[in-house]
Amino acid sequence: MKVFTASAVAIVVLFMSACVWDGTPGDTLSFDYNLRGTWVSNDPGIYSGALVIEYDRITITDYSESQTPSGGNDSSRPFKGFTKGIPLKGYSEEGKLFITDGGLLQEGIPYTYWDDSPPPEYGKIKFLRFTFGDRVETLESR
Repeated sequence: MKVFTASAVAIVVLFMSACVWDGTPGDTLSFDYNLRGTWVSNDPGIYSGALVIEYDRITITDYSESQTPSGGNDSSRPFKGFTKGIPLKGYSEEGKLFITDGGLLQEGIPYTYWDDSPPPEYGKIKFLRFTFGDRVETLESR
């Protein structure tokens, strides 16, 4: 009986050792289900761009580094300084997007999510709102 107990304990210890999480962000963290999909700027007059959010990846397209209008405030440019056009690891937590870019986890970007069913179609539309500098950027799900 002692041999069986010792073997059982050894198996449990080996199993637990194999299941240790190393704490690396993104290993088990993901974007909220409501955020997944393609989001486009609903006012592309000043800045235009899109986000493609998957389980644990986000791709930022457009919002180019040269998109700031003449006389505009560069700190208002959405997703300034992030790598564009390639999937970046990330996740959402407590109303913030966390994105790993260049191997570094960036400071969380606060967002507001809501949905609405406006006339005339009354179809559900999802929105994401961010504030960059003193400018509000609203994205709509496509």
